Amino acid sequence: MRFIKNITGWNEKKPALYHGHVAFIDFSRFGVQKLPIYINMVREPLDRLISYYYFVRYGDDFRPSLRRRKSGDNESFDECVARDGKDCDPENLWVQVPYFCGHHADCWEPGNQWALEEAKRNLLHHYLLVGITEELRDFLVILEATLPRFFRGATKLYAEGHGHHLRQTVQKVPTRPETMSKLRNSLIWKLENDFYEFAHRQFHYVKRLMFQKHKGQLVEKAKRFHFGKVRPTPTLI
Repeated sequence: MRFIKNITGWNEKKPALYHGHVAFIDFSRFGVQKLPIYINMVREPLDRLISYYYFVRYGDDFRPSLRRRKSGDNESFDECVARDGKDCDPENLWVQVPYFCGHHADCWEPGNQWALEEAKRNLLHHYLLVGITEELRDFLVILEATLPRFFRGATKLYAEGHGHHLRQTVQKVPTRPETMSKLRNSLIWKLENDFYEFAHRQFHYVKRLMFQKHKGQLVEKAKRFHFGKVRPTPTLI
């Protein structure tokens, strides 16, 4: 409750943009009149898990000298899956569904079907936009069009290569097909992937609704037309 009051009550700090790992909260249930605008991004579930597995061992190119908590553990993701290790357990895939689902206990039960449906409902009814990491540029284009006060110029900065905050996990070993197949047979992956594909379809629907391709670039449909002033023709008497 204190978190909700802080977010909505700091009038001197508005407008504000808050960034962090927080599961969905329905502010309207607490009597809040001016609701925050939710935006988020999702990633293909197996890509996310594999990337995180190597990240906690080798870090990224942003702070390469920082020692990570699994530093020194050189076991590959394939080897981990082959021995049914804890770090590559399918339960570790259960991340995006619970965050969109919220704070109900069932949201955090890996493989819960109700949690999946609740996550979809929340995405549709409470999120302005949910992007796809594989289509980051298009995500920024839409944000710049819908929330220009916060994101004006973001696409230009991204195109010019100013994404210094973007980072890549180092020493990621290609994963064998049999490893991928084993994880895709799990119920948890199936539900997480169902949610990812749902978010993917919704993102593309929004993109088609607002934009169209023009000379290889996304252009707002309304902005493809230019209006000029029509001056009245002088009447000769």
